[in-house]
Amino acid sequence: QVQLVESGGGMVQAGDSLRLSCAVSGVTFSNLRMGWFRQAPGKAREFVATFSWSARSTSYADSVKGRFTAGGYDLQMDSLKVDDTAVYYCAAGRSYNSGHYELDYDYWGQGTQVTVSS
Repeated sequence: QVQLVESGGGMVQAGDSLRLSCAVSGVTFSNLRMGWFRQAPGKAREFVATFSWSARSTSYADSVKGRFTAGGYDLQMDSLKVDDTAVYYCAAGRSYNSGHYELDYDYWGQGTQVTVSS
């Protein structure tokens, strides 16, 4: 049974850092890609970052580039802004996809809340 569970969310102030982790079980892809998405209140879920295990490559949304770092099963978030407030989801898919779209992923976690106050 496949399971993805996010952890590390919380409430912080602008400028602080958080590290999200995704505990993955039951996924047997040999070319695994991990993705991070977020959904703010009243908005659609959007791509944040992706990491390919086979290529050891990353890609980021412009809004987080230079502040967030995706690696393995983690997402390091630095210099957080109020606009980063959202529920963050991890997802698992295959590396041959770009990783920028929800359809690139087969499995999803339930999400973890990140709240950034000014």
